[in-house]
Amino acid sequence: MLDFLQKKEEKCTEVWYNIMEIDVKELGFAEVNRKIREAGSECRVKGCIGQRFIAAGMNGKSIVIEGIPGNALGAYLDGAVIDVHGNAQDAVGDTMNDGVITVRGNIGDAAGYAMRGGKIYVRGNAGYRAGIHMKAYKEKVPVIVIGGHTGSFLGEYQAGGIIAVLGLGDGDGPIVGNFPCTGMHGGKMYLRGECKGIEFPKQVKTETVCGKDDEKLCEIISDYCKVFETDAEEILSSVFTVVTPDSKNPFKQMYVAN
Repeated sequence: MLDFLQKKEEKCTEVWYNIMEIDVKELGFAEVNRKIREAGSECRVKGCIGQRFIAAGMNGKSIVIEGIPGNALGAYLDGAVIDVHGNAQDAVGDTMNDGVITVRGNIGDAAGYAMRGGKIYVRGNAGYRAGIHMKAYKEKVPVIVIGGHTGSFLGEYQAGGIIAVLGLGDGDGPIVGNFPCTGMHGGKMYLRGECKGIEFPKQVKTETVCGKDDEKLCEIISDYCKVFETDAEEILSSVFTVVTPDSKNPFKQMYVAN
């Protein structure tokens, strides 16, 4: 599934000669999606300027997007592969079921909202509430990897899946904003570094591990680094703070009667 994302563009005529290009600068989202559906298994979307719902519910497609897609990119995605050469706005991968979304810039708020399968890889930073209501079921274990930093409420009400934040790039301050893991009652979170000074809620527990010693983290970071041509060895040599739920009643502190 990730092979399509690793194609090089140095020889454009060799790589893209048989892939349909769609200029969407003057098109609304409904027309954009119609053209993508008609384009065959692979297409390249050019001139994207904030159209919402691109590739919503799609499968069996490999889509490269140049520009900035609007809200809900890949909403309800069901197996397609989307590669964004730029930033993306809010709700990337909203309720996605399967597939891969890669963003080579930054993303807005609520990435992976209620995500229940597939992968979201971001080279840069994410806004607020990434991974909110993320969940998993049997073999469906969604993954979000943020290369930079994230805003507040990371993993809010997380019920399953895996979130990793790497803190790469030029961002200053903590790797995450305020109130990470609020209401978290499932899944796992990996934050690169010891995360001293970050206040976690009472219903989670934290421990530190060397990245190389965690088999699942090695698998996730290796995939991420293949996409963005980043050094996995350097990232995995770091200490990670691992956050998991630690209560049968994660909402206990929210109520007067306990």
